[in-house]
Amino acid sequence: MIGYVMVGTNDLTKATKFYDTILAPLGILQSERTATYTAYAPNGSKDAIEFYVTIPFDQKFATRGNGTMIALAAPTMLALKQFHRFGLSSGGTDEGAPGPREEGSDVCYAYIRDLDGNKICAFYDGVKKAVGS
Repeated sequence: MIGYVMVGTNDLTKATKFYDTILAPLGILQSERTATYTAYAPNGSKDAIEFYVTIPFDQKFATRGNGTMIALAAPTMLALKQFHRFGLSSGGTDEGAPGPREEGSDVCYAYIRDLDGNKICAFYDGVKKAVGS
């Protein structure tokens, strides 16, 4: 199982502002900040860090991976829409508006690219949420 995810950045200050904005609707909040990374955890719980934005350890230029994408669960359809809208208003680029990708599916997705070109997805599984509630 995945322990945590990291994306590289060339401007930690701008990337932190971007991720603070788009992750908040998903219930993922900044829990730690250093000179080289910003860490995020569900509801800000420092013991449950899941996502990092970091300056590359080797001090080389951060690049995105072709075919690489990170998908984060949205707690509601509203949160999914906010993730996408906030991503665009914070300087990200559109990679797919919120909505289903398969005909007849209750799972909806939204895709953006962050300021460094990393592809980030949020998804909301309406059926799973309804069954698991």
